[in-house]
Amino acid sequence: MDSFRWLLLLLLLGAFSIVRLVRAQDQQGFISLDCGLPITELSPYTESFTELRFSSDATFIKTGKSGKIQANLVDEYLKPYTSLRYFPEERRNCYSLSVDKNRKYLIRAGFVYGNYDGLNSNPEFDLHLGPNLWATIDFHNFVNGTMVEIIHTTTSNLLQVCLVKTGTTTPLISALELRPLDNDSYSTKSDSLRLFARIYLNETEGYLRQWLIQRVPNRYPDDAYDRRWLNFFLKSWSQISTTLEVSNDNDYDPPKKALAAAATPSNASGPLTISWTPANPGDQYYLYSHFAEIQDLQDNDTREFDLLWNGVVSTETIIPSKLEINTLLDTPPETCGDERCRYQLIKTSRSTLPPLLNALEIYTVIKFPQSETNENDVVAIKNIEGAYELSRITWQGDPCVPQQYAWDGLNCSNTESSTPPRITSLNLSSAGLTGTIAAAIQNLTKLEKLDLSNNKLTGVLPEFLVQMKSLVNINLSGNDLYGHIPQALRRKGLELLVDGNPRLCLSGSCIKDSNKKLIVIVVVSVAAVVISVVVLVLVLVLKKKKSSSVEALQLPPSTPMVNDAYANSSEPSIEMKKRRFTYSEVMKMTNNIQRVVGEGGFGVVSHGTLNGSEQVAVKILSQSSSQGYKHFKAEIDLLLRVHHTNLVSLVGYCDEGDHLALIYEFMPNGDLRQHLSGKRGGSFISWANRLRIALEAALGLEYLHFGCTPPIVHRDIKTTNILLDEQLKAKLADFGLSRSFPVGGETHVSTVVAGTPGYLDPEYYRTSRLGEKSDVYSFGIVLLEMITNQPVIDQSRQKSHITQWVGFMLNRGDITKIMDPNLHKDYESRSVWRAIELAMSCVNPSSVNRPNMSQVANELKECLVPEKSKNMDSQSSHEVSMSFDTGILPRAR
Repeated sequence: MDSFRWLLLLLLLGAFSIVRLVRAQDQQGFISLDCGLPITELSPYTESFTELRFSSDATFIKTGKSGKIQANLVDEYLKPYTSLRYFPEERRNCYSLSVDKNRKYLIRAGFVYGNYDGLNSNPEFDLHLGPNLWATIDFHNFVNGTMVEIIHTTTSNLLQVCLVKTGTTTPLISALELRPLDNDSYSTKSDSLRLFARIYLNETEGYLRQWLIQRVPNRYPDDAYDRRWLNFFLKSWSQISTTLEVSNDNDYDPPKKALAAAATPSNASGPLTISWTPANPGDQYYLYSHFAEIQDLQDNDTREFDLLWNGVVSTETIIPSKLEINTLLDTPPETCGDERCRYQLIKTSRSTLPPLLNALEIYTVIKFPQSETNENDVVAIKNIEGAYELSRITWQGDPCVPQQYAWDGLNCSNTESSTPPRITSLNLSSAGLTGTIAAAIQNLTKLEKLDLSNNKLTGVLPEFLVQMKSLVNINLSGNDLYGHIPQALRRKGLELLVDGNPRLCLSGSCIKDSNKKLIVIVVVSVAAVVISVVVLVLVLVLKKKKSSSVEALQLPPSTPMVNDAYANSSEPSIEMKKRRFTYSEVMKMTNNIQRVVGEGGFGVVSHGTLNGSEQVAVKILSQSSSQGYKHFKAEIDLLLRVHHTNLVSLVGYCDEGDHLALIYEFMPNGDLRQHLSGKRGGSFISWANRLRIALEAALGLEYLHFGCTPPIVHRDIKTTNILLDEQLKAKLADFGLSRSFPVGGETHVSTVVAGTPGYLDPEYYRTSRLGEKSDVYSFGIVLLEMITNQPVIDQSRQKSHITQWVGFMLNRGDITKIMDPNLHKDYESRSVWRAIELAMSCVNPSSVNRPNMSQVANELKECLVPEKSKNMDSQSSHEVSMSFDTGILPRAR
């Protein structure tokens, strides 16, 4: 048997890694996907042997079905390899993973067939990284399963791992794992590295009978990067070891257990040799040798040796450091040709001791010649996909390459494999598009042809089309566009098709018609103004004749309005169904604004007393507030026509010249943020009460989204806008930014972006398309705050935004590192994990993947089930009944 045949088995082994400055116990930046694990099962979970945190892959891929290996094989594999995802339909099926651009990653994919389909067939298919072939997976050669691993530097913020069907069998995958590496390690000129072998030289632990069974030595958490190391030892070697700790503080950070032993040749004058036959004569090898002196040398002892590759000295005079790791990279990459590969260590003439080797890593060079599609084009086309909520199964992986798998509806330039392709043609004809022409289209700067015909697009022709100089053909026919065609779009060399848009002005004649219509409109408007003035004078005259006994607070009659006017008018009418107060009455009820309880860009909020007993909160508009009057009108319009137990009630208002004020019911326990921060006398809210508060806020939002006609989007959900009454009952406040949807079934409106940084839906910010799911995103941020008590944005964290921070903290597997420490672990873990998963689903970057508020409310109720069984602290002054108003919600008046 070949002396190094055991080494070739290392092709089956993989590696874990992590940012070196943060120890692996944190699992910071790890992506560990249990492929095929249904999202309804416990996810994420902690794998019991490795303590690694695995999650379902369901949110990272559009296609595939879940499977399980045969029951009699389950005990032989780690849990992530007992389930799998298989792909019986599409030719190419791709995972999309968010990564850091220009970051070095260890990427590993594991495959176990396990006769999941009962067919006893051995699948064969290709694995791609982006547009390039990574490996061919052939279960004829690895019936028990296989694993492939590379070290790769990313070129964008998105990594695509694709399974490609090449024959009649069905591709499958069991686990997909990414580990960020120290960028100073595993250096090469430009290529990626494919693992050939990773060994530590120890004879005592024995060979593994299975490559995926649970007893795997020297991996996570022993290895700071969770690499898998196989012990390897030959009969011609002698073992040396130490019980002292060996320092492993370098860029590679091999596990200390692997360094505590080493091999030396039994013949002290002979070489220590490792040899193998290359699978491909042209393979190039990078070797990383790890040396540490672990013996106590006598005064006259010397250990010094050379490294030889195929009989030629490649590195001279290696002297290992005492109990300290030295890693040697043999460069440039070596080749073996048709010969056997021979790695040798031979002592020098001055050395009294034989050479030693603690551990060795061998990689082959893997080239990825095809460049990925231009990163800006990829971002643009994905934004277009999100804006129109497209769900094309074929839109997976790289949009342009390989050409046989290019996305349908796209044409790309593919002049050279070394040049990133550009999208030159976009055809979304008859794709059921609604809304306006997506702004993201302008970011396809090399686009030559654009076909959006035969859809239901509305709005005007955007000016950005004029700036897209590469366009030679635009087909917008068969939509419902309106307005004028920009003159610049009539330029020579540009074919513009717009027929079938009856409201679109096609010639100069409609400008004349518009002028005529404008004259009529002006005349009618002037007449209306004159009539209004006459009516107003008559009303004032009649009012003066009324008896002085009429109460000053009596409200004039008015006509109810539909809440949409304030969104399009600078001075909408106000439905006067509440009490209207004079400015002097406002000053009297607030005792000249003696007690300020809040302050913002609009002005101040003062405590007040009405009728000598009823406590109220009075929001007084500052005259310097630029948007204040518009938001003031908007909030009155909304609060006069909606009512719900989880919305703050409007008591009245003041609209007297420059003096504007809103009078609300008083919420004595302030806002949620104050309680989370401990600013309310150090009293922190229990986990059960946090869930109840979250549910009550969710019910308020659910009413706005589903109980109002038309639906209303709050647009500024945050912890400071969730107020608490004397029993800590939650009510939503501050509706100045709220918007109604137009009647007619549209799911979004286009509007100027507004909201609070950190809480703002990134999709809304990117597209200006507002929908109910924008509130869902903001609510998810609130939920993360309630769970973690962390700032939404903290520049001192490595991941500044709370969604990013929670994202990589989830992989720790220890919820105590995520949860607010003020809770003192007083919570049910099932409830916590369910709430965390709900929050992360709410903040999904794509609105189509977020739940609606009804689903959020139902899930929060389920989160409360484990908590209801616990004994709540009956002595707490904040204890409330665990019941909710879940009856039929009143509709907006």
